[in-house]
Amino acid sequence: METIKHFWNQYPVLSNWAVLALGMVIILVISAWNVGFLPLQWLALVVATVLLAGLCAWIINWE
Repeated sequence: METIKHFWNQYPVLSNWAVLALGMVIILVISAWNVGFLPLQWLALVVATVLLAGLCAWIINWE
């Protein structure tokens, strides 16, 4: 647990990115499960979602 706290305090933007990306990908999968995407389409959506989460985390940490 101390390792997680240290990482969270040492790299706040990266930590926010990871948590936000995980949540957004879970929501994406739940929302689009029955759409019938092909594996490459899923990959593209997940990559785009993770990049969007990174952009959001970066914008959130502007001061």
